[in-house]
Amino acid sequence: MPQGRGGRFALGALAAARAAASRAVGDDVRVHEEASPEPEPARPATDEAATPVPEGDPGAPVTDPFAPPPASPEDESFSPAPPSRRALVGSISGFVTVLGLALLAVLPAPYTSSAPGPTFDTLGETRNGPLIEVSGAPTFESTGELRLTTVSFAGSRERKLDLATVLRGWFSPEITIDPVERFFPDPSDDTDRQAQSRQEMTTSQENATVAALTELGIEVPATITVVEPIEGSGAVGVLEPEDRLLSIDGVEIVTYQDMTEVLRAAEPGATLRVEVERKGAELELEVLAGERPGGGALLGVWVDPEFSMPFEVQIQVDDVGGPSAGTMFALGLLDKLTPEDEANGKVVAGTGTIDLDGNVGAISGIRQKMIGAVRDGAEAFLAPAGNCEAVLGNVPPGLEVFAVGTLSEARAALEAIGRGETQGLPRC
Repeated sequence: MPQGRGGRFALGALAAARAAASRAVGDDVRVHEEASPEPEPARPATDEAATPVPEGDPGAPVTDPFAPPPASPEDESFSPAPPSRRALVGSISGFVTVLGLALLAVLPAPYTSSAPGPTFDTLGETRNGPLIEVSGAPTFESTGELRLTTVSFAGSRERKLDLATVLRGWFSPEITIDPVERFFPDPSDDTDRQAQSRQEMTTSQENATVAALTELGIEVPATITVVEPIEGSGAVGVLEPEDRLLSIDGVEIVTYQDMTEVLRAAEPGATLRVEVERKGAELELEVLAGERPGGGALLGVWVDPEFSMPFEVQIQVDDVGGPSAGTMFALGLLDKLTPEDEANGKVVAGTGTIDLDGNVGAISGIRQKMIGAVRDGAEAFLAPAGNCEAVLGNVPPGLEVFAVGTLSEARAALEAIGRGETQGLPRC
């Protein structure tokens, strides 16, 4: 069966650990050359000058009215007066100002820009085939579109924007300009951020697959291995790296959800009986539980889940990184695996991270993503509930925005939008 490799998780704090802000990586902002003004049309030329003969003496010589007047003796000695000091200073000042502005326009500036990026239909095709492809399970057609949205991000410490681009961004309602330190606090972050963005995209695809199958009631077996205990937790000195979790308080750990459910039901401060496999031997250990954000117990270890998928799911989208497409990946897979036509001809866009438990997390660039959604034909948008504050006052005309906090809520909202029954849906 297809295998999936998870990232590094803290038990009971998965959503917080994996809901980092995302930025889709796009091309650098390109400066388009302005068209030069058209030249003034030339005056038509004639074969001969039509010079009238003056009345009076017919023998008088004909003079060309366009010819310069004859030079006088005084003219021969004439020379133009030198420019005044004020005019000379003004000319030099104007030249220096123009030169300075030209230099500023091409000088690098320590800023980044975020603009509306492309959108992708998770039910549609890419240049390499279906965006979501399922092998080994029946799939169903849909008449709608589910568009994941992105942000075109440009600028870093190594690839600085020019000042002209920054100025255009400051005056554009669609572009956000930020100091480079916001996204790259450390000078060595450029390369690390690109690698992290690619890893976040891979993880979001795996999370979306597991969350979607779990939402449909399809079991996804998992092997959960301890990476290391969290400093200050009750697991320090008890659980060790490479321990494989077998059970917690007598509940066998078959899926990732088995583990999260037993911890959610446990009390902080309780002593948990944890059975592990260590170097081929099975051990039963006692771990003092910590408090889980949002309620429940925290085991206090980072884990690496390895999933055994019941069938193969491939998700491919070019030139996009980060975790924020997870929710739309999951909805696209749900739509493909169910006979119901959830979108039902509607163009629905959205964004949001997703964890293995199906929690939808907040993202960055929500304003640019809504603009991109409207541009590409969406009339409805699914936004993380955690982004509602940024949504308010920034919704483009013609777009309805619905707030979702879990995959179940996002699925219910999609079905309501497809039916045209959105009156009771939560909105930002």
